[in-house]
Amino acid sequence: MTQQRQLFGTDGIRGVAGEFPLTTTSTYLIGRALGHDLVRSVPGAKAVIGQDTRESSRWIADRVSEGLVAVGVEVHSAGVITTPGVAYLARSRGMAAGVVISASHNPWTDNGIKVFSGDGFKLSDSRELAIEKEIFGLLESSAAANDTALKVPNSSLPGEGELRHAYIKSLAASVTSDLSKPRVLVDCANGAATAEAPELFRMLGIQATFIHVSPDGKNINEQCGALHPDTLGKDVAASAGKFDLGVTFDGDADRALFCDASGRVVNGDAVLLAAARDLQAQGKLKTNTLVATTMSNMGLEIALKQSGIRMLRANVGDKYVLEEMIKTGAILGGEQSGHVIFLDGDATTGDGLLTALRLMDIIVRAGKPLSDLVSDLKVFPQTIQNVRVREKVPFAQVPAIQAAISAAEKELDGNGRVVVRYSGTEALTRVMVEAESEATMRSVCAAIAGEIRKALGV
Repeated sequence: MTQQRQLFGTDGIRGVAGEFPLTTTSTYLIGRALGHDLVRSVPGAKAVIGQDTRESSRWIADRVSEGLVAVGVEVHSAGVITTPGVAYLARSRGMAAGVVISASHNPWTDNGIKVFSGDGFKLSDSRELAIEKEIFGLLESSAAANDTALKVPNSSLPGEGELRHAYIKSLAASVTSDLSKPRVLVDCANGAATAEAPELFRMLGIQATFIHVSPDGKNINEQCGALHPDTLGKDVAASAGKFDLGVTFDGDADRALFCDASGRVVNGDAVLLAAARDLQAQGKLKTNTLVATTMSNMGLEIALKQSGIRMLRANVGDKYVLEEMIKTGAILGGEQSGHVIFLDGDATTGDGLLTALRLMDIIVRAGKPLSDLVSDLKVFPQTIQNVRVREKVPFAQVPAIQAAISAAEKELDGNGRVVVRYSGTEALTRVMVEAESEATMRSVCAAIAGEIRKALGV
């Protein structure tokens, strides 16, 4: 039986800043453990570290950096930068690793540590488990836990602006179309995109208006960004035709959602549909296949099938989408939440800025508005209900929950789907139900969520 990781979830280590595993001591030891992993395989290892705009991100970045430097890793800071920006710098600058301090779409009180290997891909589960073991070993060693006085030499942290600019230039270089015509409203979520999106869009001559670009350490994702796409949709709808497109990023900008000129929200499923058809028309969609997740709507699967495109489903989490893409040779994959991965270029992870540019490029070349490109995507009614839990007990071990899931699947009888899973980053159970009717969808979801709440709820 595969050993389960305790610290690493589907997207790195995440928790409340200042509480374990994100205390001043544990973040330092995480840096040391990661550093040991790096220097064992790459003598003289270098790492690049970046962060989002949370008030805790700077001190966590400093502590992780101190741990890395303590074991001989040379650290370069990129300052505030998107998660995919760090992945790009890790692989383009010959680094052994890229580290991101961010909790993505979570509240400002949370934070996290994500790690990319030198090739720009996220660490494998087995490698994360090995690092975890060393972290716990260090925590048990009072000598290591008390060795926290080291400071990172300023000389090891050069060129934050230069590193960010290199990433921005690489994105701009990926665009071949003239993107000066679309009028775009851009919501940067008061997050990492505030450091790159304005410069990138200006460089490409995009007519962009930016909102939520004034981070104060506590307003990241606050009623804005990809977590609240309706905010963008309402602004676009209220503009009376001023904008052709809306773009909204999450806190670390590894994903993006959109809205059309009328303000209707367009999620990752629709972006995958538009991108898949465009790649297919150019003869570039390898094996006519894309990879989505268990959360993608049945409507996407049906629309793709009508275009002769096969959709594979991976577990939730962009790292698992990527694993399936590599295994099957697919060059396009993503999640309903807006993580979209293009492997026909230099990207190695979901990149909200790149997704926005790619979608604008498709719109310009097609000469059609976004609404027309995805008009035939008939979405099954879908709901996702979150239930906070005390502990993540396997559902098969709770008969009442298992019975509720089985009853729901029997009621839907193939005309809908049920996906019940634990969040990889929070103490939550996510209950997703799709059905042909909204009434059935809601009753089925409520029944399952009710049993979870009775058995495991806080």
